[in-house]
Amino acid sequence: MRTEPNPGRRHFLRSAVAGSILMPALIDELTAADASKPPRGVDPLAPRPPHYPAKAKSVIFVYLSGGVSHVDSFDPKPRLFADHGKSVTLDHPETKNRPGYEKLYLKRPGWTFSPRGESGTEVSDLFPEIGGCVDDFALIRSMHTSHSNHYNATLGLHTGSFAFARPSLGSWLSFGLGSESKDLPSFVVIAPKVPYAGSQVWASDFLPGAHQGTRLTPGPEPIADLARRVPSSARQEMELAAIRDVNAAHLAARAGSDDGRLAARIRSFETAFGMQSAMPEALDVSRETDATLALYGLARGQADGFGWQCLAARRLVERGVRFVELIDTGSSGNWDSHGDMADHGRLAKNVDRPVAGLLRDLKSRGLMDEVLVVFTTEFGRTPFNNTVENKGREHHSWAFSSWLAGAGVKPGVVHGATDEHGVRAVVDPVHIHDFHATILHLMGLDHTRLTYRHAGRDYRLTDVHGEIVKGVLA
Repeated sequence: MRTEPNPGRRHFLRSAVAGSILMPALIDELTAADASKPPRGVDPLAPRPPHYPAKAKSVIFVYLSGGVSHVDSFDPKPRLFADHGKSVTLDHPETKNRPGYEKLYLKRPGWTFSPRGESGTEVSDLFPEIGGCVDDFALIRSMHTSHSNHYNATLGLHTGSFAFARPSLGSWLSFGLGSESKDLPSFVVIAPKVPYAGSQVWASDFLPGAHQGTRLTPGPEPIADLARRVPSSARQEMELAAIRDVNAAHLAARAGSDDGRLAARIRSFETAFGMQSAMPEALDVSRETDATLALYGLARGQADGFGWQCLAARRLVERGVRFVELIDTGSSGNWDSHGDMADHGRLAKNVDRPVAGLLRDLKSRGLMDEVLVVFTTEFGRTPFNNTVENKGREHHSWAFSSWLAGAGVKPGVVHGATDEHGVRAVVDPVHIHDFHATILHLMGLDHTRLTYRHAGRDYRLTDVHGEIVKGVLA
């Protein structure tokens, strides 16, 4: 089991911050920490060494919520075009025993595929800008997952558990590695709207509460109540020193019985205090050049949209944030295109240029050597439907596509394959547990050793599964 380092004193050297400006999402979860886990007096976010030398220092996790169609984006299927309208028989979880779906028909993609870059990897014109970056990422065409319901698949993608709330990937990385920044959270989520599975997507669950994600919302006030409400920082420090003293006395009076929640709360005060100056500066994209803003498709003065999310992520990892998740739930609705796949075209325009801009920006700054970029969705969409005329596609857990770029990743390669119609992952299948094991590996963590004892047993992100996907490693 991974344990915390020897107690330090840094969390007593800075003052706490007033309860009115604490990160609400973090404080909501502080009471969820399991009893008697973090040693008393230890800063739960102190930097910790990896299990072995890491390839990446931080992660930017791009999540397109709702299920992006692999056969319309990253997985070309000429036979799906040729066999359009052909009847197929499948024991599919989304169509089995569903009225009106007694017969299934193959449905051709709505976008054209073409070779991109020097690697010649085919990507559809749904993502022309990202397609132009194929030489910079490793594409996995053989992803599959364990559930076709949005809630369960989203929970599984983020926590490795498809039925019960568990700590998120970002929380596990924060727990395993700590933070390089004393003034910013180790785990940040930028999401205009809450996705499927809600805040469980960034919850720490039974891990110490300090490892929960802090949510930012694009717009004029990314974090509520961040501005100081006292005349000066000196006065605030004096007032909040009293809170520190009371907490320290409370902790000392309960030697051996504290469960780590108070340590997490003290650390959250420290981080929130530092955030009052550090976070506004980190999110101030007005400091960027016109050329950089153009990379992300941003107008000067714009503080919303997916371009802003991507640029903010780059600025946060530059300042030591360990894990930044960018959630795209769509400007209206999300990628759950049951009714009409034309929705994919509208949604893709919002993320295509910003994501490509992020890759190009990281590359130009030399950050691809230390940042891992993950691009994924919770599942794919069916290469078939109940009628040829049906404009949409259903949920599809049997196959989808994701990609990795940056530190430790072999660029310009394709790993795995689906069958001729994109129905199942048949060559080098990659389950979510394998995906997680690979991300942890690139961050210097052995997924079998990153464990936490809770309720009488050891837990890990990958449960009892997971194999590193060596084909995508440099």
